[in-house]
Amino acid sequence: MLRRVGAGVGVGFIEAATAVIAAIPAGEVMTYGEIAEEAGYPGAARAVGRLLATSDEGLPWWRVVTASGRLVPGHERNQARLLTAEGVSLNSARTHVRMAAR
Repeated sequence: MLRRVGAGVGVGFIEAATAVIAAIPAGEVMTYGEIAEEAGYPGAARAVGRLLATSDEGLPWWRVVTASGRLVPGHERNQARLLTAEGVSLNSARTHVRMAAR
């Protein structure tokens, strides 16, 4: 079930972005911008964040980071634990994913 995402966000975006997020394999991360781009909505990184913040679909939110690799503010400890369990490397402060060149 999806709670309100926000004005201007259509069902097509929600379905496309949800499909991209759900398909992120364990041990990999994507940025909000990459998800928006792959869903067909380049420039909609903030809408991806809002979607994750309001969704109760059981999406793997912990596999989504900022363009710089930063973890979700306020959820860093839990996100770091989940990513580490999947084999993702974090920086020594456990606040950023070590991003590979894409």
